[in-house]
Formats: sequence, C-alpha cells, structure tokens
Amino acid sequence: MSNYTPISYTSSDGLALYARDYPADPAAGARLPVICIHGLTRNSADFDELAPTLAAMGRRTIAVDVRGRGHSARDPNPDNYNPNVYAGDIVRLMDELGLARAVFVGTSMGGLITMTLAARRLDLVAAAILNDIGPVMSVRGLQRIAGYAGRCNAVGSWDEAASYLRDINACAFPANSDDEWGKWARRAFELKDDGQLALRYDPNIATAIQTGKLRPTSLAARMAFRRLARRRPTLLVRGALSDLVEQEQADWMRKAAPELHYAEVPNVGHAPMLTEPEALDAIRQFLSKLP
Repeated sequence: MSNYTPISYTSSDGLALYARDYPADPAAGARLPVICIHGLTRNSADFDELAPTLAAMGRRTIAVDVRGRGHSARDPNPDNYNPNVYAGDIVRLMDELGLARAVFVGTSMGGLITMTLAARRLDLVAAAILNDIGPVMSVRGLQRIAGYAGRCNAVGSWDEAASYLRDINACAFPANSDDEWGKWARRAFELKDDGQLALRYDPNIATAIQTGKLRPTSLAARMAFRRLARRRPTLLVRGALSDLVEQEQADWMRKAAPELHYAEVPNVGHAPMLTEPEALDAIRQFLSKLP
C-alpha cells in the first residue's frame, strides 16, 4: 500500500500533470509543506524514501513529475521543456492545492526550477534546498549528462536496466550495491505493452542540453540565485565527487551568498539521493529552524 495520494492537475496549456502527495504526520504538528522537484531525466519516485521522512516531521510533502516525465504528459512542443514553463506548472500546482508558501527541494534541474520560481514569485518560496546545483555549473558535468540524456534504447530485462544505469552513473555512485542499482531501475524504467522496458521520460527533454541551450552560467541565473539565497533560507547540498558543482562552483555560490547553508556528501557525485546520513542530517537541521 502506498503512503501517498496521486494528484492529477492540468497545466495552463492543457497538459495532464501528476504529483505524489505525502500527508504530514499530524502528531508532529503542522509545519510548512515541502515541494520536491527531481532532476532532468528523473521523476517523483526519486523521493520515495525522502518524502515519507519529511512527512513524518509534520510537513506535507509533494513530489512532482515535471512535464514529460513519469506520469505527466509529454509535451508536443519540445521548446516548452525549459525552467520557465516548469516553474509555471509549479505555480499552477500550488494554486490548485491552495498552498501559499512552501519549502522547495530541487535536485539538479529541480534546483534550476526553484531558482526560476524565486525570480518570478519569491512570495511562494519560504526556503530552498538546492541539491548539487547552482547558477554556475561545470562544463564537464553538462557534457557528461548530454552524452546520455535521451539516448537510451528500450531494454529487455530489469537486470539490463540496472546495468544501463550503472554504466552512466557509476562515477557518481561508486559504492552503490546491486540492490541500489535495481531499486534505481524500478524508479527510472517502466514496462511497456511489448514487454520491453523504457525510460520514464520523453527523449525530447534533453534537446536543450544536447543543443547547448543550457549554458554553464548566465546573468539571469546568477541574479535568481542571489535573490533566493540572500532573501530566503537556502541550503546547498553537494556531492563531494560532483562533476556539475565542483569545488570552484560551490565556492562561488558561498561567496555570492554568505548566508548560504552548506553540506557535502562524501563519496557521492551528481546528485546525492538526499537519503545519505550527511544529507539527511543537514536537511533535518535546516528544516528544524523553519516554521
């Protein structure tokens, strides 16, 4: 039995969108809700361990499938796969649920969406946790992601799916067990009618990164980050092996926003699952200071 309720809602341009709603533990007292936003090729299942933990702290937790991923519809116009449109979908979701403010957890692309939302509607953002992402990114990490995003053929077994994920992510998770890769496969792939397994996203989501439209940095991104991190409590969680937010980029962020909270997860690259002890401890401590 699942510990969440599926949410269906419609974007402003008519796409059917999906999210998971994890109810807060009433015994923990009412706290600000949390909205979790996944990375480029991922989906709401990435938070199937973190979200119940947050809900147990008394925080209703919403984990979204960004358009083109998971149970959310694929967009016929690939140009709509960008943070501005994604942020608009989050505004729509909050309106539908009657949420005036939330704490945001954004992994990779989810963090870019969070920063975009802060630039447009800071009133909706009570605080933010940026998971291995910022307004300045390493070209090395972007090139690695561009090398695999949207390029996987269907596979014939769960073992093959796990092997594919291990091949492209072992550099970021060198200590992962076979069980962990198998769990990841169940999150990332779905069984199709023909018996093949396919990744749970529209390959067109990768167009921006493959064509170079997603740049390592931009003035707008740096301004959005400063607006967020200087005016709202913000925690940066970084994988110590990250090739997207390397030490240089993390140092820039900490200098640009001296109040930025910071945690590093050892022996993990891009991006931590946020269930690692170091990440969870930092998140608990950060959330404990928020209403």
